[in-house]
Amino acid sequence: MAVRLILVDDQQVIRIGFASLLAGNDIEIIAEAANGLEAIEKTKQLEPDVVLMGVGMPEMDGFDALETIGAEAPGVKVILMSAYENPTYLSRAAALGAADFLWKDAPAEAFVDAIHRAARGEEPPTDSLLRQVRAELQSRPAPSLDGVPLTKREYQVLRHLAQGLSNREIGMSLNMSIGTVKEHTENILRKLDVSDRTEAAVWAVRRGLA
Repeated sequence: MAVRLILVDDQQVIRIGFASLLAGNDIEIIAEAANGLEAIEKTKQLEPDVVLMGVGMPEMDGFDALETIGAEAPGVKVILMSAYENPTYLSRAAALGAADFLWKDAPAEAFVDAIHRAARGEEPPTDSLLRQVRAELQSRPAPSLDGVPLTKREYQVLRHLAQGLSNREIGMSLNMSIGTVKEHTENILRKLDVSDRTEAAVWAVRRGLA
């Protein structure tokens, strides 16, 4: 049975290109959308197997749409894509529960494979950028770096901070409340003796944590 797909991108030429790219691969495009709001509406109406969605769109971007779809249609898998190789995009996609993330210039085979994997509920391949970033965000390094007494959980939160993620995104990634994220963040700032999240992020980047 063909994978039922909703294709989302604000540029019609991109949607036409992907429709051609995916043709003949047991993938049925049941609808298209030009922004995140349309994507959410059509996802709830049509209940696709997979949504393939661009990140940068007007009215609502792919990240906000991913979060809403995850909450309102949790059985639907969402693959994000972008033309801009921004590492923060990967981190946000991982934190918000994307099934996969691909750059738009990836080979056609990569998109076909990602869609079929997502539809089957499988993880991305081991060399997937999203899978690598997710593993890095979830890891808990030993709490002895530079002699700073951070707990393993605080190091985990710090890595997310260094990737530019919001408290909400950190909470979703680590399955904790926003209040708990704020508490960990306050402890991190105090222990590192820095004044804000930016300084904490710089500290982490300089030590290879992000």
